[in-house]
Amino acid sequence: MSPASPALPDYLAEEILLHPENRQFPPFDLVSLLGTVFEPTQGCRVCILTDFEDPAPLIKNFTFLTKEGFPVQKKAHEAFYQALHGGAMEALGMNGGEMFAYRTTHGSNLDLQDEVWDTQGQRLSLDADIYPHYDIILCISTWSATAPLTAKCKEFGFRGATLHGLNDIILSSGLAVDYHEVSADAERIRLAMTRADDIEIDFELEDGRVLTAWLGLAQQEAQKSHGLCNGTAPDVANLPAGEVYFVPTDANGHFPMKYEDGTLGVLTVKDRCIIQSELIAGNPATIEAHNARLADDPMTGTLGELGFGTQVLPVSGADIQDEKVLGTCHLATGRDDHLGGDIVPDMFKKHENSTHDDILFAPHKTPNFNVKEVRMNRGGTQEVIIENFRPSRYIIDALAGGRD
Repeated sequence: MSPASPALPDYLAEEILLHPENRQFPPFDLVSLLGTVFEPTQGCRVCILTDFEDPAPLIKNFTFLTKEGFPVQKKAHEAFYQALHGGAMEALGMNGGEMFAYRTTHGSNLDLQDEVWDTQGQRLSLDADIYPHYDIILCISTWSATAPLTAKCKEFGFRGATLHGLNDIILSSGLAVDYHEVSADAERIRLAMTRADDIEIDFELEDGRVLTAWLGLAQQEAQKSHGLCNGTAPDVANLPAGEVYFVPTDANGHFPMKYEDGTLGVLTVKDRCIIQSELIAGNPATIEAHNARLADDPMTGTLGELGFGTQVLPVSGADIQDEKVLGTCHLATGRDDHLGGDIVPDMFKKHENSTHDDILFAPHKTPNFNVKEVRMNRGGTQEVIIENFRPSRYIIDALAGGRD
């Protein structure tokens, strides 16, 4: 990559792009974050949702704070609940600040059960007692709740943010940025990619093989996850934000997969669906289990998203941030109704299958293979988007566009 344009900010300089862990961030400030993301009006009511396997005894009197574990929930209490009551609500003209807990879903973007408990141990209803009575809902949980809360916000009229997997790195980097800048950068990349005909991704394996996945996009308008949720319309932001994404209309080819236990497989995609996994290395039982799931409920293999990170951030160990890193891309299987797609929970054989599961391709996540090149075809022109997990010159030039 040639040196970055002088018009680019420091965080897009080449040495920072190569080593994003060296980027400097201001201290996390909840007033700044909520003020930028939501621009809350005077008297706006805010609350926090979190999740536990057995919520009632743990949320009562904040008992979970005295127990081992629960790092996300404890961080929600420390960085959000205490900060709200320590002056943030007053500074923003907000009120409320209550914390509630629901049952862990055990799956990404699965619908939430309606039961919820307050810090006095009282059982309440999300539909009756929470959604209609709060203007801003912050969901800081183990599993992502973006899809179900996006549906609920349209029904009940609230705004919100989902921050699953919250940790100290995310607080000190992905939530410490200026979301006006994040939004502007995401829009620049969105404009550079919108209405693409298709995307081709070359994956280079350790043995030298190159797999290619083709994703048809049918000239759709690219969408962005940019963190700003400051209009009057119901909306839910996924934080940290910084992503341009599409809902594939078709897909064919092959791509590698690194499973949670480290097993490596090659996935075959036909007509937008993963139809088979083949073992590269690791545990054959992992591949057999995936193939059995695909055979039992083929909808679990449907590709529902293609996304590209737009921020320069350090690796956090949580995909909610790491998929937003510039130079990475991700696919997702399963429901995509929250992205404007056509895959809804009722289409799955079982409720627990109706997840939205991201497959992130990033150096720290998938060191066994390289995203050698990502190409965009649009209107008879081909542009390289990513080269070896780095943004291409085309993307860097797009980020420079419109700057003084």
